[in-house]
Order: sequence, then structure tokens, then C-alpha cells
Amino acid sequence: MNWSMYTADRTTHLKIVVVGLTAALLIAVIGISARGLNLGTDIMSTQGPAVIKAGGPVVFTDQGTTTIR
Repeated sequence: MNWSMYTADRTTHLKIVVVGLTAALLIAVIGISARGLNLGTDIMSTQGPAVIKAGGPVVFTDQGTTTIR
């Protein structure tokens, strides 16, 4: 086993390159598949905004006092 990059032989360098390329390929595949997967955001964007209409006056009470707003 080579513990130093300076004394490593050709096969150790090749293993490092292969592991790096495999990791880069894995990250690229995950990124591409995550971009294609929309997680239901198209359903949320096609619906119209929720409209809340104002109702009548509301009565708030606080320990016996009544406030109409």
C-alpha cells in the first residue's frame, strides 16, 4: 500500500483517477435526474392563486371588553 502521493506507483494513481471520474459521473447523473424530476411543482404552478375575500366584521373579546374591528 502506498501512503504517499510522491512514492505512489502507476496503479495507485490510476485508482485515484478512476475513483474521481466515477464520483464525477455519479454527481452528474444525480444532477440530471433531479433536474428532470419536478416533484409536483407543475401542479402547484398551474393552479390559480388562492383568493381570500373579506367577510363581515369580527368581534374580539378580551376579559369582558368587546372590540369591533
